[in-house]
Formats: sequence, C-alpha cells, structure tokens
Amino acid sequence: MEKREAPAALQDKVAVITGGASGIGAAIAALFAEHGAAIAILDRDAAAGAAVVGNLRTSGATALFAEVDVTSSESVRTAIDSVARELKGIDVLVTAAGILDEKPMIEMSEEDFDRTVDIDLKGVFLAGRWALPHLKARGAGRIINIASQLGIKGGTGLVHYVAAKAGVIGMTKAMALELAPEGILVNAIAPGPIDTPLLNGVSEEWKSAKRAELPLGRFGTAEEIAPTALLLASSPGGDIYVGQTLGPNSGDVMP
Repeated sequence: MEKREAPAALQDKVAVITGGASGIGAAIAALFAEHGAAIAILDRDAAAGAAVVGNLRTSGATALFAEVDVTSSESVRTAIDSVARELKGIDVLVTAAGILDEKPMIEMSEEDFDRTVDIDLKGVFLAGRWALPHLKARGAGRIINIASQLGIKGGTGLVHYVAAKAGVIGMTKAMALELAPEGILVNAIAPGPIDTPLLNGVSEEWKSAKRAELPLGRFGTAEEIAPTALLLASSPGGDIYVGQTLGPNSGDVMP
C-alpha cells in the first residue's frame, strides 16, 4: 500500500514572528514554513531579516519582512496591519524578540532595566495587542510567547531579564484566560539556555556555571525549541493547551 504523506500542520496559515531574524525566532520561522505556513518576520535587523526571508522563499515558502521597533506601539501596529493586508490575515503570532545582558544589580542603571523590560515584556504586549484584532477576525488563532526558564527560577546578574520573563509568563496566563473563550489560545515557551546570539550578552563564566547545573549537561539549540512552537500552533496537537508554559530547558526547571 502506498504510504500517504501527512498533511502540512500549518497549511494555509499565516504566522507572524517578532525577533524572527535570528535564533529561536528564525528556527521557528523555518519549521513553520516547512509545514505550510506563510511567514512574516518582524525584526529591527533589516539585513538579517531579509536574509531569512530570502532563504524561506528559496525553499518555496511565502515570506515577507517588516522592520519594526517592538517597543513602539505605532511601529508594531503599522507592521502587523501591513502584514495582515498583504497576507490576507493572521493566524499565529510568535513573540520571540528579546535582549539579554548580564550586570550585577548594584551596577544596573534605570536605563538598563527599562530597556530590557521594554523589549522583552512590553514588546510582547504590543505584538499581542495589535495582532489581536486580526486573530479575532479569523475567529480563532494562536499566540506563543517566548519566555525563559529564568523567569521561573531566577538567575544572578539578570534582575531585569528575569523580571521581564516572569512578566511574560504571568501575562500569558492572563491573556489565555481572556482570549480562550474566543478560540484564541495563548501559551508560552520557557527555554533553558540556548546556543544563539542572545547568549553573547552573558559572560563565559556565567555560561560555564549554568552548563554545570544542567542535568542534560549542555545547552539546547534553536532547532530543538521550534518543534514545541509547532505543537502549540497546530491542530489537534495544540488544541487544549491554554495558558501553559512549556519548558524545553535541558532539565534546568522541573515543575
């Protein structure tokens, strides 16, 4: 008997990915495209974003890029509305834009704190806020917020980052409660340390100490996080996940 190929999990879906020009966001974009989604990359790095979009198009996917400042409501709204017009709607939002830098609290300025919280927390809110009308227009949708296991357990030298990521986890729960009755399912992924450019913001000493704590003994890769996003974005796999925080984290947190 001839074996039938499984249907693409995201066929005819439109996925918007903030921070999709590198790291976890780019890996999710590639996997979503492989499973049939049209992809919109929203990122501040125009060159890297264009390169990701070029690769996706070469592989046969529909993809576009919009330069965006995730801390600016107007920038986010304009980009998302433009994507929705060009791709005829939005079905999935992934909020992967973020920054990370290590600094002891006693040396941390108000500006350091505000910048991280603005990008890593406020940016998640703004993306969700302006994607929401388009998801509502579909009558259903998925929002996947990229948090961090450090938002659950804390971390030294990262007061600003931990505060932001804990906020993402809490906001995910509140969004999920509000939006699930409308068919919009909101969940978070809290990865452990992942070998991406984001880790350039912490010291080798910090990384060595963290690696030694992990039961798996190694950091993850962006490609190991993307399948969790695919699960949450797809049906029936993600159909009863509501307000959850999934933890592909090398064993760093065991709820």
